[in-house]
Amino acid sequence: MPYPYSLTDYVNELKNYILANNITKPNIIAHSFGGRIAIKLLATDGELVNRVVLTGSAGLKPKRSFKYRVKKLCYSLLKKFVKKERLKGFYSKDYLSLSPVMQQSFIKIVNEHLDNLLPKIKNKTLIVFGEKDTETPIYMAKKLNKNIKNSKLIIIKGAGHFCFLENPNKFNLEVREFLLSKGE
Repeated sequence: MPYPYSLTDYVNELKNYILANNITKPNIIAHSFGGRIAIKLLATDGELVNRVVLTGSAGLKPKRSFKYRVKKLCYSLLKKFVKKERLKGFYSKDYLSLSPVMQQSFIKIVNEHLDNLLPKIKNKTLIVFGEKDTETPIYMAKKLNKNIKNSKLIIIKGAGHFCFLENPNKFNLEVREFLLSKGE
């Protein structure tokens, strides 16, 4: 990337692709980060898309533990006095593996919470989460379902963040039924 992308940049890339290729009302299946993009697209330009499947979708404000808040406070204090290189223990493995421009993009994206956009989504939406997902826990799936008016929630027992790989038969059956069902 020539500069750190925001979530809006990713949404614009997707919109431009749909329009440039004359794709008419596609169905979208979005996992994790892709769910962030889909949620923002649906809330701002939902008429471009038909139905959507959100699986393990990120983008909602996470519940934070006391331990997390203490760690964040310590980091905030230490960064004023200690060089960034010496604070690597505070960063995730995902963050550390990124290039500097991608790190800046990562920060922009994970700090944008989409909770307030959910009521704007009018598209038929299937939400499929793994019961044991620790990346995007079940409370997020329930929040998506509660706040997206035209949605249905499926929880795949025993599966985690990659429920579509862990139980492909159940996932594919639910998605197929949803995409092929009649009605709006």
